[in-house]
Amino acid sequence: MSTKQPVAVAQAGDVSAPDARRLRGILIAVSVALMAVVASVSGLNVAQTHLAVEFGASQSTVLWIINLYTLTLAALLLPLGAIGDRLGRKPMLIAGLAVFGLAGAVAGLAPNTEVMLAARAAGGVGAAMIMPITLAVITSTFPEEQRGRAIGVWTGVAGGGGILGMFLSALLVDVADWRWLFVLPVVLAAVALAMTLKTVPDSRERTTHSFDTVGALASAVSVVGLIFVLQEGPERGWTAPATLIALSGGLAATVGFVAWELHRRDASLLDVRLFRERGLAGGSVTLLVVFGVQAGIAVVLFPFFQAVLGWSGLLATLALMPMAVVMMAASALAPRMAAGVGFRPTMLAGIALGAAGLALMALFVSVDGGYVTILPGMIAMGLGMGLSMTPSTEAITGSLPSGKQGVASALNDVTREFGTALGVALLGALLSAGYRGSIDGRLDGIPETDADTAREGIAGAVEAAPGSGAHAQNLIHAAQQAFVDGWQRSMWAGVAVMGALFVWITWRGPGRPAPMADDGTGDTTTETAAVR
Repeated sequence: MSTKQPVAVAQAGDVSAPDARRLRGILIAVSVALMAVVASVSGLNVAQTHLAVEFGASQSTVLWIINLYTLTLAALLLPLGAIGDRLGRKPMLIAGLAVFGLAGAVAGLAPNTEVMLAARAAGGVGAAMIMPITLAVITSTFPEEQRGRAIGVWTGVAGGGGILGMFLSALLVDVADWRWLFVLPVVLAAVALAMTLKTVPDSRERTTHSFDTVGALASAVSVVGLIFVLQEGPERGWTAPATLIALSGGLAATVGFVAWELHRRDASLLDVRLFRERGLAGGSVTLLVVFGVQAGIAVVLFPFFQAVLGWSGLLATLALMPMAVVMMAASALAPRMAAGVGFRPTMLAGIALGAAGLALMALFVSVDGGYVTILPGMIAMGLGMGLSMTPSTEAITGSLPSGKQGVASALNDVTREFGTALGVALLGALLSAGYRGSIDGRLDGIPETDADTAREGIAGAVEAAPGSGAHAQNLIHAAQQAFVDGWQRSMWAGVAVMGALFVWITWRGPGRPAPMADDGTGDTTTETAAVR
């Protein structure tokens, strides 16, 4: 397979190959832009109660305010990534940052639910313009020998940035007001915009083929339907009409997308035949599982910190920081390891460490022991995820042609979003089922009304305890122990999934890092212009 490197198009007063300082500026610019997007995914989770009170909104409406951003982002990643490849990655990044920043400012000032929902949807559009382009800029700009390290920084921000953003958001809610949550992403977007204008070069795909509009629409419908099911299924019920309609529509659109892309072949939005290759398949499956487990573990950890240990939202978020820091450090280390021993051994080491971390948390979690009983497992998890995410991302981007890096990056991001939604839905359901199954045998002597409230979840048990009189302590203890039982069930499920992934990557994982793929058609090139 031939390799086509980006063609530098010199302009007056420009340099054809960015120097080390320019490359650092590019990396910082796209990392700040990515941080703005990732922080907005998780930030509003710490303000659910404030949103409900401010707008007089139901819990369902509050969840839509939070999830609409993610749903819009995921649905538009592939189409907008492909459009960025064609129109130019720098113009798309600039436009995305402008839309994102404006939407954040409107959301921060929103007078009612309707304006907030519209602003969140617009923010998702801006985020979908930004996120795939940030990685595409790296893969199309950095020389091959430095690309892995830059991707390591990108994956570290993508993986640990959500936790850091959540911590800063919780801090703002505690010391100021929930509306200040939007200040952080808006400021980050403004900084990224200024740096992008100054340092980021433009690059684009040159092709004679028309844009795959049908594939773009089918991919959007597919992603909306399937992620809607994962987000709303636990709330509405898995057999509710809306859930079943979304599932049917999402699956039908997925089948239609695959059939259409096979029909379009060389002019397709995404050549699905590339999933036969180990790099794309192995990288995608690994990211799906790893991000699913990470997101699912966060769902388990927060109620443990808050309802079991009695910590505030800010302290609970701070408790996640060791895992985030280790994850970001391991993401930076992974490219060197992959360059030395190959993608597959690096990914396998990360998966094994992640599984070991889950097992440690399942074995040693204790109500009385508290945070120290799960900290070693969290650190092992962070290390494992950092080692596995970077080579997985590099395997995906290296499997698509240089002119399709916006699409490659979007595929990488869509996989992360699907994994996150899937992990939250499945591990959250396992935790709830384990809790309900365990607490029934621990409620002897508890008044029936309080017992029914406790069965709904540990937060309900804590809320009902003060009104149960002499049974208060027994009720809280029963709920805490039941939560730990559910915790262990979800952790062991995670170990099983990571074990299956280990076997899959052993069999089908990518080998050593390879140069970026070329489509071999001769009608597509990537032009990169260094812009002052």
